[in-house]
This record gives sequence, structure tokens and C-alpha cells, in this order.
Amino acid sequence: MLPVLITSAKGEVKISDVVNHLEDIMNLSQEERNQLLPSGRQTTFANRVHWAKSYLAKAGLVTLTKRAHFKITDKGRQALQGKPERIDINYLDQFPEFKQFREAHRKTESDDLRSLSNQDHCSSLTPDEIMREANERLEDALADELLDRVQAGTPKFFESLVVRLLFSMGYGGSVQELDRAMVGRSGDGGVDGVIDQDALGLDRIYVQAKRYKDGNTVGASDIRDFFGSLDRFKANKGLFVTSSNFTPAAKETADMLSKRIVLLNGMQLARLMIKHEVGCRVEETLYIKKTDEEFFE
Repeated sequence: MLPVLITSAKGEVKISDVVNHLEDIMNLSQEERNQLLPSGRQTTFANRVHWAKSYLAKAGLVTLTKRAHFKITDKGRQALQGKPERIDINYLDQFPEFKQFREAHRKTESDDLRSLSNQDHCSSLTPDEIMREANERLEDALADELLDRVQAGTPKFFESLVVRLLFSMGYGGSVQELDRAMVGRSGDGGVDGVIDQDALGLDRIYVQAKRYKDGNTVGASDIRDFFGSLDRFKANKGLFVTSSNFTPAAKETADMLSKRIVLLNGMQLARLMIKHEVGCRVEETLYIKKTDEEFFE
């Protein structure tokens, strides 16, 4: 992680350039540079550089700028001024953002929280349980990365993303109808999208999408404003999506109002994106095979 942070201190960098640069300064052999993950789609070294960048971003030491690019933050420069010998998970735990990221995915109910690298923990699991736990950790990291990318986008992109996701979930028809479903513009009455709930268009869902950063939450007043918009459209149901979160008062308000308003926060959005493969794709498929008992009968 330290070499990745040092490289980003020069300004905005492209992740592929960082990979090539670090391969050179670390004097990796051609064999080491060419070593691939089991999927065969990415080199092992590039994969580690990507993970380093992701963890540094979670700690606030670098920030994602545009596609495949990132740069150091003021906090990252301060970290380098301290001349750390190395940067690892233990080092990053001093930053509240990273600690919160780690704690958000811990299973506090049991000792299953222990790392996969913990031999005592692994010895108590079957091989397929270890694979499933590893998959959960990968999806946790992917959900956080997707949310970071969503929050770095424009409000228009966020509105388009929400409608596209609903289409992928089976609402509204096909992606080709995306432009027709998006109505967010000046004078839209507080509604960013209108999609059919069923194939025949017998009922419609009105959508409000708010792209907010973490910490900027949706409050009760926003829910009441959306309720008023639904009233103007003579609609009886709506979906309010945010890339951040809702205050307790906002959730209570949505429950009390006479119209059905479903709230979807940033992490729920990211999970749905993973489930319906919006903004992500299958990198590798692992098959768990078992003995065919009928074959040996």
C-alpha cells in the first residue's frame, strides 16, 4: 500500500500506469509480472495494486477521480510526512473511515468475525464454508467500491442508474426505453423517473433519486416533498433512492404517510446492483463438485 500511496503523490494517476511503474521499481521478473489469477483475466500483481488502492481510498488517503484514476488526498500527504515504514491493515485502522468500513461488515454476533487468515477459525469451517465466507468478503468490498463510484458520478448519472437498475429487476420494460422513463429536469415536480410496474403499464412507480455523499442524509422534509409530488401526479406509490442514507425521522415519516413510499439507501442499492449485475460483471465462476453416487451404484 505504501508504494501505491507514494506513486499517487505526484498527482492524478491511472491505475494501470501505477501497476507498470511499481513492477519496474520493484524489479519484478517477467515471470512475476505475467503470473495470473486462477481466472486468467488479471495478473496477481495488478490485483494486489487494485486492492491496495481500494483500501487506501477507504481510509481517505486517496480519492477516486474518474474511471480508473485516483489521486492522493491531504490526509494521504500527511501520512507520507510521517515517513511510515509500511502501510498495512493495522496502520489504516487508525483512520475512523477505515475502521468504520471494517466494522460495517463484521458479524458481531459470533466469533465468525475472525479473519480467514486465522487458522483456528478456518479449521472450524468446511472447505465450501470457507469459499462462501470469502465470497461474502469479496461482495462486501465490491459493494463499497460500487457505492464510491456512484457517489463520484453526476446527479444525472445517478438518476439513470436507478432507472436502469429497476429495468434490470423486471420493471418498466427494456433498457432501450431508458430515456422515456427518465423525466428528471427543471420543473419535473420532484420526480426523476416514471416506470411501469407491469408489462402492460396498468400501474406506475414514480422515482426520486438523490445522489448524496456519506454524512449528507435524506431527512423527513425530503420525504414530505416527495409525497407532495406524488399527490400532484395522482400517484399512490413511489420509490425514494439515495446514495447515502435516511434519517430515522425520514423512515418514520415514510411509514406514516398515506401513500406507499419505499426507501432504498446506498448500501441496499449497491447490493441490488451486484445481484442484477448493473455496473459489475462476473469475473470468475467457481464450481463445487461432489461425487455422483448414482454413477458408482
